[in-house]
Amino acid sequence: MPAASGFPGPQIDAWRPPLDGVVEVLHARFGEHGYPMHAHDAWTVLLVDDGAVRYDLDRHERGAYGDLVTLLPPKVPHNGTAAGPRGFRKRVLYLEPHLLPQRLIGASVDTPAITDRTLHRLVSSVHRVLRTQEEAAAEALLAVALERLRTHLGDPAAPSAPTRDAAHGLRDLLEEHIVEGLPLSAASAQLHFDPAHLVRSFRREFGMSPHQYLISRRVDLARRMIVAGHPLRAAATDAGFYDQPHLTRHFKRILGVPPSHFTHP
Repeated sequence: MPAASGFPGPQIDAWRPPLDGVVEVLHARFGEHGYPMHAHDAWTVLLVDDGAVRYDLDRHERGAYGDLVTLLPPKVPHNGTAAGPRGFRKRVLYLEPHLLPQRLIGASVDTPAITDRTLHRLVSSVHRVLRTQEEAAAEALLAVALERLRTHLGDPAAPSAPTRDAAHGLRDLLEEHIVEGLPLSAASAQLHFDPAHLVRSFRREFGMSPHQYLISRRVDLARRMIVAGHPLRAAATDAGFYDQPHLTRHFKRILGVPPSHFTHP
């Protein structure tokens, strides 16, 4: 029911995804509500999809709206209120402090609003993918987004050029973990490459993301099982998919037909 003032009531969707480093995802619409001064123990990556937000950070008035990506550092107080009569709709990622170096807090206080359409698209894609059964794909998107954030904040560790060794090393690791999958963070630790470097190198070398490669190999594995007479439901889960509909969606996307076309009469 709308609020008595004529503003719609707040709409909140908040959850913790199975993605390392993301402590909360928040999708919200607010009308009249204004946040008082407060602080988080996480990095806040904010997209405002409708309306605009006015906020104070370090005694300076700021704004979040449109294609801006707003990055608010941990433990630095800020507030927030609608900048217009229609309220605002926002999407937020709350990230564990270790995902960005502490030395970048000062730069994020000085320049919290970032104009970068590629970065905005990456962060928006993380939100979109986290609503599907493809959470693993969000890890690669987030890694590249974090690299762009570090660059915007002047991190001296500039991104290195993609390398063939990184791409082939990651592919070999993925081949060892087709069914159970492998977090990008674990691959990074084993191969001693930054996660974003692995993603960029893999895409440059093979023309697809690591997650797309993993899904294609799972479809291939399920196909072999189905041809060998395995039931569709068992083939789906044994190949690493959540369930049969999950397999069917990707099977049809890649091969053009549902898996039932490969079953024996």
